[in-house]
Amino acid sequence: MSAHRNASPRRSRHRRRRTVLTAGVPLALTLAAALTYATVSGAGAQQRTSAAAPAWATATADGFASVHALGQNGTYGGRDGQTVTVKTQADLEKYATASEPYVIVVAGPITMSPVGKEIKVQSDKTIVGAGTSGHIVGGGFFLGQGIHNVIIRNLTIRDAYQGVWNDKEHDYDGIQMDGAHHVWIDHNDIRHMADGLIDSRKDTTYLTVSWNRLSQENKAFGIGWTDNTTADITIHHNWIRETEQRNPSTDNVAHAHLYNNYLQDEPGTTITSSYGNYARGKTNMLLENSYFQGMNNPVIRDSTATLVQRGNVFSGSTGRNESGGTGAAWDPRTYYPYTLDKAADVPALLKAGTGPRTSWGTLPTASKTLTVAKDGTGQYTSVQAAVNAIPAHNTSRVVIAVAPGTYRETVKVPSTKPHVTIQGTGGSRKDTVIVYNNASGTPKPDGSGTYGTGGSATVAVEADDFQASNLTLRNDFDEAAHQDIAQQAVALRTASDRVLLDSVIVEGDQDTLLLDTASKDEPGRVYMTNSYVIGNVDFVFGRATAVIDHSVITLKKRWNGTSAGYVTAPSTAADRKGILIANSTVTGDVSPGSFYLGRPWHAGGDATLDPQTTVRNTSLSAAIKPTPWTDMSGFSWKNDRFAEYRNSGPGAGSASTYRPQLTDTQAAQQEVGDWLGDWSPTASQVLASDRTTR
Repeated sequence: MSAHRNASPRRSRHRRRRTVLTAGVPLALTLAAALTYATVSGAGAQQRTSAAAPAWATATADGFASVHALGQNGTYGGRDGQTVTVKTQADLEKYATASEPYVIVVAGPITMSPVGKEIKVQSDKTIVGAGTSGHIVGGGFFLGQGIHNVIIRNLTIRDAYQGVWNDKEHDYDGIQMDGAHHVWIDHNDIRHMADGLIDSRKDTTYLTVSWNRLSQENKAFGIGWTDNTTADITIHHNWIRETEQRNPSTDNVAHAHLYNNYLQDEPGTTITSSYGNYARGKTNMLLENSYFQGMNNPVIRDSTATLVQRGNVFSGSTGRNESGGTGAAWDPRTYYPYTLDKAADVPALLKAGTGPRTSWGTLPTASKTLTVAKDGTGQYTSVQAAVNAIPAHNTSRVVIAVAPGTYRETVKVPSTKPHVTIQGTGGSRKDTVIVYNNASGTPKPDGSGTYGTGGSATVAVEADDFQASNLTLRNDFDEAAHQDIAQQAVALRTASDRVLLDSVIVEGDQDTLLLDTASKDEPGRVYMTNSYVIGNVDFVFGRATAVIDHSVITLKKRWNGTSAGYVTAPSTAADRKGILIANSTVTGDVSPGSFYLGRPWHAGGDATLDPQTTVRNTSLSAAIKPTPWTDMSGFSWKNDRFAEYRNSGPGAGSASTYRPQLTDTQAAQQEVGDWLGDWSPTASQVLASDRTTR
C-alpha cells in the first residue's frame, strides 16, 4: 500500500435503511412508480418520456452503499435525471462530468484517448452498459474527494495493459476512488488493466462492490492508502480469477464485509496468486460463505487486524489461512439486510451470474405477448400454435411467454415472422422444455424421404431478430435404438441474422446446435450467453458468425458409453467470421484426452470455404486432446482458421505447430464486438429470472 495518509475526520453515525431489499436475487431493483425519464442520444436528440423507468435505470444499491449517512440517503445514482445514450468518449465525458444527475447508457465500445484516460465522474450519476455492448477500452473512471451517489454497472472495462505485469509506471486503473462515498460497482467485467482493476483509496466509504468479474491482472482490488479507520465497505458475489494480489487487500477499514465471493487461481497458467483476502492495518473484517479454489495463502491478516471467518470453502488452497484479532465483533444486519448463498453453490452461481446482463441498459419497447400453457390456462397449448398466430411481416416484437412444462413438438419460426421472443416463465431454464426426437435419417410421415440434418431440428429459426430465454431446447433421439439410420439430430437450428440466446440449455448428442444462415451469401449472427450447450459429435456447427460467451459447453458420452467427439465443425465462408467461444467453460463427465475442439466442415466438399473456430479465455477440462484440432473429409485444419488465446485449465496448452495461439495483437481483433459488428444484442425485456440455474 502507498502512503498518502490523511488525518482522521469526524465519523458520521449509521442509520439502518427502512426499506428491506429483495431476498433471493443478486440485487434489489426498485421501480419507482410514476417516475418519468427522458432519453437523449447524441447532441440535439429528441427526448422521450414514459410513465415508468426500466428497473435497471432506477436500481438502488445494497450493502453499505445503501446506508443513510454523510447526508446521502443510500445510493441511487442518476435516476432523478435524464437517460442519455453515448457512443463516443466526448459524449461520455460530457455527461459523466456534468453537475446534473444523469443515467448514462454506453451503447458500444469506447476506446479511450490517450490510453489510460480516467474520466472524472461527478456526483449523482449512473453509468451503465447497454447489454453486453458497453465497453470502455484502454481507460476507466476516477471518483475524487467528496464525489457521491455514483453507480457503475453492466460495463466491460478492459485492456489498458502496457506490457509490464507489476506495472509501477502506469496508474491505469479500471475504477479509482479517492475519498468518494456512496458508490455501487455492480455486474461489470474488469480485466487486463495496467496497475489495478479497482482502487478504493483515501477513506472512500459506503461502497458496495457486487457481482463483478475481475481477472487477468496483477492487482485486483486495493483498499486503503490512509491512516484512518473509518471506511465501511461491502464486497459480495464477485468472481476474482487469474489475479496475483489484492483480492482484495483491505487496509484500515472499520467494517469490511466480504461474502459469497469466488477466488480462483486456475492451474497451468503463468499467473499464480500470492494471496487471497488480506485484512491489513486495523481492519475489522467479516468473511462469510466464500469459495477459494487453488489459492495460495487464501486468507491472511496483520497482527493488528481483526478477521472473523464463517462458512468458507477452501478447495486445493494452501498456505496461510488466518482469523482472529482483538477488535469488537459486529453484525452487518445492524446496518443493512442481506441473504447468504451456500458456499458450495458459489462457483456455479457466479460463473453464470456475474458480469454484464443482456437485458440491462435497454429501453423498453412496445411488444405484444402471447401466452402458452399445456394445461389450457394460456391463449395456446403449443408453442407452434402461438407462432402461427403471429401475422406475417410483423414490425414489432412479439413475446411468446411459455409456462413451465414439457412441450413435445417441433417449432418453426418462418422468415416472414421477425422480432419473436420465446421465453420460459419458470424460475429456472429447466422448467420449460421444448423437445422432439427427429434425426437426419428419420422418415417423414408423408413418405417423401427423410428429414435430413437441418430438417431434424426440434426448433428451427428462420426469422431475423429472434430471441430465446430461460428455457431448454432438446432433441432426445434415441441413438442406441436406431443405429440403422443417420444419427444427426439437431435441437436448435438458426438460419437468420441477429439471434440472441440468453439463459437457455440446448441439448442433444450429434449435431446439437446448427448455426446456419439463410444462404451462403446471407449474414447470420448469433450471440449465446449465460447458457449451456450439450453434445458429443460436431455439436456446435454451421456457417454462421456465432459467439458463445460466458456459457458452459458440456461434453457427453456416446450412445454406447464411449468418450470421443468434436465440439465444433464450422463451415465458414472465406470472408466471414466463424465460431467464437469466449469466457466460457468446457467440461463434462468423459474420458481425459477424448475430445477435439473442432474440425473443418467443408460442406458439400466446397474448397472455397475457410472454416473458423477461435476459443479464448475459456477453461478447458482434461477431456480436451493435447492436439485439439483435426482434419475432416480430406480437408486439413491447418489450411483453415483454428486458434486459441489465453485458455486455462488442465485441457489448455502452450503454443505449438498443432496448437496455434493468437498473439495479443491478433486477439485484439477477435473480441466479441468484432464478431457482432454493428449489432448490440440486448434483450427486449427483463427476463423472468436473472439468476436462473441449470
